Amino acid sequence: MIPFSNAWPYDILSGDVYVQNCPFCGCDNVLLPMKPKELISVREGKKKLLIFPCCHNRVTVLDSDADYILTDQKLR
Repeated sequence: MIPFSNAWPYDILSGDVYVQNCPFCGCDNVLLPMKPKELISVREGKKKLLIFPCCHNRVTVLDSDADYILTDQKLR
């Protein structure tokens, strides 16, 4: 079973991936250094190191679906 505490919601707007707020520092509307095609490769099994540009915290993205990214650490 996938732990929901390790998942974080995202949105795709104009070909960019955003999160409504950073799970670490709380900054609003964070543009992630990730493209929608990278989400597809993550869905297929490739891991992705994601560094939040607002606070430079890092997580490894293990999986994704249409609404959430699943990481290797607890975000909630």
